[in-house]
Amino acid sequence: MATLAPRPRLLLALRRPQPRRLRACAAAPCARRAPVPPQAARPRRVFLGLGATVIDQVARVASGGTSSRSFVAGARPRQGVSPVEQILKNVEWPDEFPFKPEDFSRFDESSDTLFYSVPRFVTHIDDEAIRALTEYYSEVLPQSNTPGVAILDMCSSWVSHYPPSYKQEKIVGMGMNEDELKRNSVLTEYVVQDLNVNPKLPFEDNTFDVITNVVSVDYLTKPIDVFKEMRRILKPAGLAIMSFSNRCFWTKAISIWTSTGDADHAWIVGAYFHYAGGFEPPQAVDISPNPGRTDPMYVVYSRKKTA
Repeated sequence: MATLAPRPRLLLALRRPQPRRLRACAAAPCARRAPVPPQAARPRRVFLGLGATVIDQVARVASGGTSSRSFVAGARPRQGVSPVEQILKNVEWPDEFPFKPEDFSRFDESSDTLFYSVPRFVTHIDDEAIRALTEYYSEVLPQSNTPGVAILDMCSSWVSHYPPSYKQEKIVGMGMNEDELKRNSVLTEYVVQDLNVNPKLPFEDNTFDVITNVVSVDYLTKPIDVFKEMRRILKPAGLAIMSFSNRCFWTKAISIWTSTGDADHAWIVGAYFHYAGGFEPPQAVDISPNPGRTDPMYVVYSRKKTA
């Protein structure tokens, strides 16, 4: 996956207060070791068909041969209409979760803890996409320094892309590399945890007002378990924001993600919200700053139901 060059380290950053590490069920990453060759890839689910996307075919199979959606992401979009923004409108979800265990296999099934043990102080989307996401956050996140607000940045790293100088009393980062989390200046505390090993989130019920996840939802191998946990720890009407692009470590992304396109990805994330239960109907937003010229950027979001 193409990444931008690492930003130079600033000595001043070392003098700021370090975020506090939470001692809940997290385990620190392994020490750096020699790379382990990927295990043999498990058979991947193959979808064939003309005139419909992979996800439309999944929906057809799950609904007994009839398309469960009025919109086909693979169709040529009308000018000015984003297929991503249309894909979750008027969805008739299949009765049962439409994906199979093999859809969550990866080309590289070796330890994620080992894969992320070496810090990567880089950004995984370009500057234009980052600015678009930061602007989106400025519109939807609670105002900085709002009393009582708590935010969880899930699958976090050394940067969260929140607005400049954004602060809350409680901003928790959950990620895979402690060195990266220590460098994240917006965090007040952090947890090191592999959600693919342990999807149980170490927080009390109704803790957070907002959960964010940037370009990492495609790596979750137990997404329904994670989304159920998200629902549990969100406050009533709490907001969950999943953002993604078309960039990833493809050997670690799940099979159903690497074999589908952008609008399908929005449908997949929407399905996670739907089948986890307890969320309002998910919505998709295309915030791509320069379609076709710079990295695309998409958001699928939902709120925890209040009743």
